[in-house]
Amino acid sequence: MDLNQARYLVNVVEKQGFSAAARALGIPKSRISRQVKSLEESLGTRLLNRDSRRMSLTEAGEAYYGHAKAAMECMMAAEAAVRRDRDVLEGTVTLSCSVGVAQFALSPILPRFLAENPRVVLRLQASNDYADLISEGIDLAVRGHLSLLPDSGLIQRRLTEVPWHLFGSPGIAQQIGTAASPTELEGQPGLAHGWRPGGDSWSLQGPGGSSASVPFAARMRSDDMVALKQAAAAGLGVVALPAYVCAEDLAAGRLTRLLPEWIAGLPEISLLMHERRGNPPQVDALAAFLRRELPEVMNGGGSG
Repeated sequence: MDLNQARYLVNVVEKQGFSAAARALGIPKSRISRQVKSLEESLGTRLLNRDSRRMSLTEAGEAYYGHAKAAMECMMAAEAAVRRDRDVLEGTVTLSCSVGVAQFALSPILPRFLAENPRVVLRLQASNDYADLISEGIDLAVRGHLSLLPDSGLIQRRLTEVPWHLFGSPGIAQQIGTAASPTELEGQPGLAHGWRPGGDSWSLQGPGGSSASVPFAARMRSDDMVALKQAAAAGLGVVALPAYVCAEDLAAGRLTRLLPEWIAGLPEISLLMHERRGNPPQVDALAAFLRRELPEVMNGGGSG
């Protein structure tokens, strides 16, 4: 039995295709296709039904996959037992998150995790488009959301809540005044998070459960929080951003928090991962690290 060929088949089935399996394993698609075909030839039977739209297991493939999957889990358990005994983590972890989370929350802490685990390789996919963990071979994802995430079959671990505040340059803050109400923002140019048109209003929550919706004319749109911060510091408009993203700019006096008794959103941050059984040790270790460290980083933005 060629264990590599069995591993390739298991990944093709679990990732629902050759391309996704190739991305997950970090090898060319042609190699996986060639090895699965060689496996079928050596067994003298077809394991996969292939057409242009979908792929499925044959009856023989179902039987083979079940045994191959069990064998892979046994091998992973054996390796994990040895690595635990040696207290060494080794292998690759693929982590998905937004660009802002990568820049401002993960960049201060991930180097420490990698320094403590020198044989772990991290693949960080930073994108503001949600990636599919299963089809793209991703182990963990950090997601911000205002409503419940859809039931995807993944494990969801709530990390923290992150307040979004309104920020502007000291000049704009002086113009508005410290005791301002949301109506004082009317007429101020806005800097919108997200480059697509729409959503040109701030939804604010204030003292005693009060709320307000303040429309603004977007002077600039971007999904790059760095660009938005710099534009706000230059006096080009008011921006709503996570508190931790602007902590250094507040301390340095480049930005001022506007309407300090109001917040511009309180999304939850969650960690998504696959079912606990069968996760490699390095994936579980990074998940535990993020659950421990991320809330502190994201809640360290201060109140301005």
